[in-house]
Amino acid sequence: MLPRTPSFRLDGRRALVTGAGRGLGLACAAALAEAGAEVWLAARSSSEIEAAAAALRARGDRAHALVLDVTDTAAVVHAITVRGPFDVLVNNAGTNRPKPFDEVSEDDLDALYTLNLKAPFFVAREVARRLKAAGRPGSIIQMSSQMGHVGGIGRTAYCATKHALEGLTKALALELGPHRIRVNTVCPTFIDTPMTHEWLAAPAFREHVLSKIALGRVGTVEDVMGAVLYLAGDASALVTGSALMVDGGWTAA
Repeated sequence: MLPRTPSFRLDGRRALVTGAGRGLGLACAAALAEAGAEVWLAARSSSEIEAAAAALRARGDRAHALVLDVTDTAAVVHAITVRGPFDVLVNNAGTNRPKPFDEVSEDDLDALYTLNLKAPFFVAREVARRLKAAGRPGSIIQMSSQMGHVGGIGRTAYCATKHALEGLTKALALELGPHRIRVNTVCPTFIDTPMTHEWLAAPAFREHVLSKIALGRVGTVEDVMGAVLYLAGDASALVTGSALMVDGGWTAA
């Protein structure tokens, strides 16, 4: 009898996506919802997240808006305790403040550490707690970056947080593996989103970026959607503690 390809469907599963009001987060939520998952879109902006969830429901998906500041740990604990367990988590909320190393302020470092590392740590903790209590398997997907594997001029603080996120992911994969909870990162190159659009519009910067990408183009949110969908479901059932590079070859050099 021939083996069968594992399904990429997520019917009957519940997913939480942080930073889901626009850009990569909204794209990830849309991918999971299209595959059949019931999705909670979390972000701080009420109007943005309500509109995003409404757009998904308009096409027939099951989607809910969750107004949540992921840097507020007490609020995270409450939100996930009330609504969990979630079978899939996409820890997408993040930020960047690119500038030369000697111009990075304490506020800059604190802001990047809080949103890029501390917040995903505690969101993952609460999702894992609820999964363990329910005896359910799950998939935690951390939105990292190619900069979690290399360095970048003007990105010392960002690289530091993303390298740390990679280490956190590997440790979590070992600790949560016995509970059938998988933990992986997705590592995109520069993706054309509202956060990066202004940078990529600068000709010199865009030329530098393209010179580092073997495939010769910047990424789109659709490039990341497939990676997240793969890691969310049964097609990646034996994948944990791994980094899925969606970088067009940037880190191959």
